[in-house]
Amino acid sequence: MSTDTAPETATGATALADRKREQRGWYFYDWACSVYSTSVLTVFLGPYLTSVAKAAADADGFVHPLGIPVRAGSFFAYTVSLSVILSLFVMPLAGAAADRTGRKKPLLAMAAYVGAAATAGMFFLDGERYLLGGALLVVANSSLAVSMVLYNSYLPQIAPVEERDAVSSRGWAFGYASGALVLLANLWLYTSHDTFGVSESTAVRICLASAGVWWGAFTVVPLRRLRDRRSTHTPGAAAPGLRHFVATVKDMRRYPLTLSFLLAYLVYNDGVQTVISQASVYGSEELRLDQSALIMAVLLVQILAVVGALAMGRLARAYGAKRTILGSLVAWAVTIGAGFFLPTGSPNWFFALAVGIGLVLGGTQALSRSLFSHLVPAGKEAEYFSAYEMSDRGMSWLGPLVFGLAYQLTGSYRDAIVSLVVFFLIGFVLLARVPVRQAVRDAGNPVPTRI
Repeated sequence: MSTDTAPETATGATALADRKREQRGWYFYDWACSVYSTSVLTVFLGPYLTSVAKAAADADGFVHPLGIPVRAGSFFAYTVSLSVILSLFVMPLAGAAADRTGRKKPLLAMAAYVGAAATAGMFFLDGERYLLGGALLVVANSSLAVSMVLYNSYLPQIAPVEERDAVSSRGWAFGYASGALVLLANLWLYTSHDTFGVSESTAVRICLASAGVWWGAFTVVPLRRLRDRRSTHTPGAAAPGLRHFVATVKDMRRYPLTLSFLLAYLVYNDGVQTVISQASVYGSEELRLDQSALIMAVLLVQILAVVGALAMGRLARAYGAKRTILGSLVAWAVTIGAGFFLPTGSPNWFFALAVGIGLVLGGTQALSRSLFSHLVPAGKEAEYFSAYEMSDRGMSWLGPLVFGLAYQLTGSYRDAIVSLVVFFLIGFVLLARVPVRQAVRDAGNPVPTRI
């Protein structure tokens, strides 16, 4: 008996070790790329690219990319919007190509290193080179979006159903830890640039470029550990392109409960993204806080998001991902509602708001990703995760629009911030109505013990 079971046991142990090794490699892509979102997009690039555009502006404050008059102060926002539009076209094509060929890893490598190179190239963004900055931003943002489609699509392949919430949560935790670590180093350089013998603008350019170097260097780890799977697409399937994307959309209509989840995610995640992007405006314009207080709040969110992601992963094991996400949406609504009452000029209360946001931010995102992975038919992971990313990016204008309209109609940023509560309330109702167990069965996947 022992002779027969020993090879089986050895094989099982080897498979487990291989899976854990691949999972650890997968975590490192979050570690690699998250510094771009934190240091580049959230902190340094917006103000710096705006200053470069203003240096190149005419007497009326306009720059003229491709002959189009654009206010220098709007150039960064318009460039981000352009990158989102480009991403919406590129993501589904990359997802279709990955699923059809089974060659995710080379596509991930290409997207990651193009994005990392564009970010490292931001070191040369000085003087009046606003067009260079805009072009690099579009390339980096679009590359990140494509790489995240491919990265997320590995989740159902490297984690069995009972492990998925924990694996997704650890990935987000790695990303937030990395973002906080690099941002601390960047802020040290930025605030002490005289000590290092460099100008403020040079310090910013080093911070921007360092994010690209970090992204590229640590991408080596997942590329060494992740492996491609054989494609399940049948010969003669449509080649990647517009026709393939249209076919994917039609195919998704066969899974209405998966689409129902995507709708709920679209709504509440738009609230999440708007809070992230507009909280600093609320802090500076309504609460009259200085830049140092806002940066400290960003760091608090990054650090506590690590704790929140891991803690909510544990809660999901006990109560299921859906219930845990629903609980987090209640916490979001209460936290943002409390933000309405923050006193002006008191950074400590704003830090308390940052603590509340940080504790639910990472877990909401991590568990949403793992829950969606159960609703994806086997062999179509990259295609469906491209739709997941598109539902994120494709509606990222709605929350800021509501925020802006609320301020325009009331003249109060307090009314604007509290208006975002509606996204979490509607998202809660939509998600609560999705029978996730049935959705998992409809997608042809095994149903976890708790979901």
